[in-house]
Amino acid sequence: MTEWDGQGLPPAAAARMQRFQADGVRTSLLDVPAAASVTGVGLPPVGEVMGCMVQHIGWQGFGGCGYYGPSAGWGLGTVTSGSGARYAGYRPYVDALYRGYDTAIARMVTEAQAMGADGVVGVRLSVEHLGQGNREFVALGTAVRGRVAVHPPSPFVTDLPGADVAKLLHAGWVPASIAIGIAVAVRHDDYATQRQASAWGWNTEVSGYTELVQYVRADARHTFERHAGRAGADGAVVSDMGLHIWEYEPSEGHRDHVAEATVFGTTIARFHRGRTAPTRALTVLPLSAGLSSRSQRR
Repeated sequence: MTEWDGQGLPPAAAARMQRFQADGVRTSLLDVPAAASVTGVGLPPVGEVMGCMVQHIGWQGFGGCGYYGPSAGWGLGTVTSGSGARYAGYRPYVDALYRGYDTAIARMVTEAQAMGADGVVGVRLSVEHLGQGNREFVALGTAVRGRVAVHPPSPFVTDLPGADVAKLLHAGWVPASIAIGIAVAVRHDDYATQRQASAWGWNTEVSGYTELVQYVRADARHTFERHAGRAGADGAVVSDMGLHIWEYEPSEGHRDHVAEATVFGTTIARFHRGRTAPTRALTVLPLSAGLSSRSQRR
């Protein structure tokens, strides 16, 4: 058994594609309403697809706030991964997260291409901590294929559910790709922050922590917008925004707070200017004459 070089499909995935071609069984991660919605717009599911990557994240960059010394200081600023400094604000750590997500998505798309799919809908992205700095990045989705003679050169990818994809298509929009915005910011707990955070008996804003979360959220949103712009899209639909905060003590008497913000969504492009999206993906009308007449009498 030859060792996989990281290119193309992993051996296990290649074997699964061979079984897919041989037995013709079509699996899906979509629920019934979602599967019916995409089938109703001519994109029936053809199979579930997955991409994964295990990455060791060791050195995360110069993660400190840039301030050194035993005293607390006053009015110290926030350092973000989007700053100009090459290794400041956990930037190598953020780059590693992007690499994990992008690799998992790319391998999922490779599976979809092996199925002859035109797109992947309902994509779920997840990260599992395996210990000792190792993380597994996973992308799961359902491949769909149009009932048309001409197919796009590469599949579209979206984390939107099937019903939302159907509504977009009805309204003249098509999903293009998944956009991700990630940012990490670090701020020293200066004297003012310590006083506000420990104000016993008072409801007081901790302005230092407010600044930290504002900076990191803004940085993540800005990165998300840049990724959407590079995809050549007309817009983007944000599906999830997350925030995680932890403490870091680089030296005695020196405590920082670190915040990690994420933004996930789908880039979209307009392909025609038609009617607006319906309020429901599927509309059921009674076809029985008796039922219709009874409904009218009511």
